[in-house]
Amino acid sequence: MLKPGDTVLGPNLSHGGHLTAGSPVNYSGKLYSVVPYGVRRDTERIDLDEVRDLARRHRPKLVIAGGSAFPRAIDFVPFGQIAREVGAVLMADIAHPAGLVAAGLHPSPVGIADFVTTTTHKTLRGPRGGMVMCGQAHAAALDKTVMPGVQGGPLMHVIAAKAVAFKEALTPEWRAYQRQVVGNARALADALLARGWRLVSGGTDTHLLLVDLSPRGLTGKQAQEALDRAWITVNMNTIPYETRSPMVTSGVRIGTPAVTTRGMKEPEMAAIAALIDRVLTDIDNTAVAAAVRGGVQELTARFPLYEARRR
Repeated sequence: MLKPGDTVLGPNLSHGGHLTAGSPVNYSGKLYSVVPYGVRRDTERIDLDEVRDLARRHRPKLVIAGGSAFPRAIDFVPFGQIAREVGAVLMADIAHPAGLVAAGLHPSPVGIADFVTTTTHKTLRGPRGGMVMCGQAHAAALDKTVMPGVQGGPLMHVIAAKAVAFKEALTPEWRAYQRQVVGNARALADALLARGWRLVSGGTDTHLLLVDLSPRGLTGKQAQEALDRAWITVNMNTIPYETRSPMVTSGVRIGTPAVTTRGMKEPEMAAIAALIDRVLTDIDNTAVAAAVRGGVQELTARFPLYEARRR
């Protein structure tokens, strides 16, 4: 839909957007003229008034809704209205909440956005890969752009794995899993809030939460490395109105799909919050890190990745 130099309106990376939505270090930021929108300072939710004002001022050809670190659900309806008003096409990036969308736990952009893009891993819980959906009006152009435009040889074992994932997504058990993912994220958020940690936007509607470490004088890099030493995996992440480098950051992003797949529920989220709090409250204490590693082993041993095979 775009030619090099065209204007794109997309989410600011430090406000929860994704590199591919126009970061200057990504090809999208090099090829296109990107206008970023962000979240409000008071609510830390998407500022739709700003989106509308920027769209009217810059008349983008493409509007992008979605990101990689929005803990709150995204309403795609106003984005569609804004895009139509300025004559732009709307692309909804649901790479993160796609599983929640399929389970009816997050608003769907289908029928609103001209294009819907997603990964097939993350909350869809399939193999690593991607998918683009569109209406009939753009189907031929999209197919031609994918092949011969950008796609190489297809990986047939991954295509088969995607088929398995999509079939799983039709089952009641899979939808129950998605409900538990959201329930676990909220339980983890509540447990961290109870221990005095600040969450961006105050909580979560989705599978992830964003912890603002700045009130405790910590950086995302420090927290990620300390938790790694304790065998708890999170990733450092920028927060809205970030003051630190993306290589340091002021926050960490935490998600619940993996632990939910192992069978963990709300009581285990409280235990995980306690372990995280223990590490970050005494971040340089090697004895604490060792003790938490023991707690992690004890917890994960109760929820093994695979059932033991019987001989």
